[in-house]
Amino acid sequence: MAGAAVLGLALTATACGGNASPGGGDKALSGQTLTVAGVWTGVEQKNFKQVLNAFTEKTGANVTFASTGDNVSTVVGSQIEGGNAPDVVMVPQVGVLQQFAKKGWLVPLSKEVGDEATKNFAQVWKDYGTVDKTYYGLYFKASHKSTVWYSPEAFDQAGVKPAKTYQDLLKSGRTLSDAGVPAFAVAGEAGWPLTDWFENIYLSQAGGEKYDKLAAHKIPWTDPSVVKALTTLGKLFGDKNLVAGGGSGALRTDFPESVQQVFGPKPEAAMVYEGDFVGALVKDELNKEVGTDAKFFPFPSVDGGKAPVVSGGDAAVVLKAGKNTKAAMELVKFLASPEAASVWAKAGGYISPNKKVPAGDYQDQVTRKAATSLTGAGDSVRFDMSDQAPAAFGGTQGAGEWKLLQDFLRDPSDPKGTAEKLEAAAAKAYRN
Repeated sequence: MAGAAVLGLALTATACGGNASPGGGDKALSGQTLTVAGVWTGVEQKNFKQVLNAFTEKTGANVTFASTGDNVSTVVGSQIEGGNAPDVVMVPQVGVLQQFAKKGWLVPLSKEVGDEATKNFAQVWKDYGTVDKTYYGLYFKASHKSTVWYSPEAFDQAGVKPAKTYQDLLKSGRTLSDAGVPAFAVAGEAGWPLTDWFENIYLSQAGGEKYDKLAAHKIPWTDPSVVKALTTLGKLFGDKNLVAGGGSGALRTDFPESVQQVFGPKPEAAMVYEGDFVGALVKDELNKEVGTDAKFFPFPSVDGGKAPVVSGGDAAVVLKAGKNTKAAMELVKFLASPEAASVWAKAGGYISPNKKVPAGDYQDQVTRKAATSLTGAGDSVRFDMSDQAPAAFGGTQGAGEWKLLQDFLRDPSDPKGTAEKLEAAAAKAYRN
């Protein structure tokens, strides 16, 4: 997400003195300092600080965290140039990780980190952290972006059940509409939720191999598989009975508003599609109970394909320009452990790609279900496609894929024409 990058106030996790920690650490890094940067603010930053506190207790290292704001690449580049680079950066996009690696900013992760990751993660997560056969990024936090959230009350009143196929989803949506409530709140004001809609349909309909090729721009956006997926998506976007406010209304709806339209005091829709992080908004902003007032079902299969599992995530990388590579590598090794992930899992608002995290460590049944679905998908998980693209195409408000899918939401009558525009924008961005 684009935005002004302002360094947040540093939060310091101080070392605990005295005896060895419950985690079994020997205070080997006692007296050493370590700096970590990432996008997290508010509750996310507070909960990640608990993870850093656990590392401090285990090793004795003093750890400082500062928020970069959304524009990680620009901020970290400026810090490197200014001689005050952090030791570890939590990178939120595959494309940014690849950019850092190709600029020569990163230290390859150690064999010990690699071994820990092999033991605890599906291979796909190591693959997404690897650039030119070198392992640079350890994925610590994940999002499950194949979850359709719904109001159990609206479903009960209309007599519908969670859909298992896309056709059933459209059918249930029309039943909900006939009962007096539009099926979906769609967050069209920002382009990124629209890319997630496309990616889930494309992954299920076209399959993982095609998805990987399109993500790398090894096939053009004019490929028939893209036109087919846009046509499928258009069946929903183009039906005013399915989208609250129609396309024009959706284009004025931001992501928090889309969640509020379903779970707020005056419901305007029965479902909202987005990732597991919808649950945090339901709980923290709307004071509703996840699992009772709000539930989700997996994004349904499309045209007989597998039900998709699309993910995003934040990877820990070690900067060459940092001042304490040894301590940085120890932190990344700690982040690869189930022990570290469990700290945040118990705090809430988090799921881990680490398959060794006990399910019982997650706060509620709904989060547990999302985490189990993500790790259970193994190597069939695919990382958010737009996050793998150059930012000019996949991550810029008012440009590239975001803008063109907003145009498609407004008028989905020409999937082929939209595919041609997407290819023109992609070709330019990948060339640059």
